[in-house]
Amino acid sequence: MTHASTEAPNADPLLTVDQLAGRTGVSVRTIRFYAGKGLLPPPMLRGRVGLYGPDHLARLELVAELSGLGFTLAAIEGYLARLPESVGAETLMLQRALLTPWIPESLDEITLDELHERAGRILSDDEVTSLEVLGTIERRDDTVILHGAATLTPTLALLDLGYPPETLRRSHELITKHTSALADGLMELFQEEVLQPYRDRGKPASERTRMREMLLRIKPLTVQGVMTAFGRAVNRNIRERFAERP
Repeated sequence: MTHASTEAPNADPLLTVDQLAGRTGVSVRTIRFYAGKGLLPPPMLRGRVGLYGPDHLARLELVAELSGLGFTLAAIEGYLARLPESVGAETLMLQRALLTPWIPESLDEITLDELHERAGRILSDDEVTSLEVLGTIERRDDTVILHGAATLTPTLALLDLGYPPETLRRSHELITKHTSALADGLMELFQEEVLQPYRDRGKPASERTRMREMLLRIKPLTVQGVMTAFGRAVNRNIRERFAERP
């Protein structure tokens, strides 16, 4: 990790800690906590004012991304420790692009009472259990992690209509099983055909921006492609089943 004590001679604007917090959405307190843990290098000094450059910004955004993905502090420290000490903003942004979630996930930690409030009624123990089995919620000691608030209402509506909870559970398991296998296969293909050749070429600096743009663009296209392919497969299945009827 590079430690700078004077202002770097570059055209990029330097930020105070308050400006860095405003730019990233990470609180000043958290930034100082990360710095105290060695996850960020010390700021450059202008008199008594600490200033942060593009490398600080890129590293902080990477740390925030890792934290948002559920990495523990120890795991983040281990991940950063494996990066070269001379790593710059472009490489850090590429690392972040590799880790950015393919779809946004909304995780809300709420109390059980708040879950009842969002549901619009008092849920039975069986309903809460069904929501947990389906992956809509995850129960903690005194709170509930809601995985995507938008999924709560339609799931409860299906249960209210009498859709068998066991069928919902098996559907969830089937989807998870096959999408996990698909994700593994696609990630392996991307590693072999795109990332490994880039590494074999010595990770040339001239390719970093292109690689980052490629990563950012391929994610939504792949998700859309999976949805389209699944819809076509279901349509084909319907046609084939209909053709078999007398």
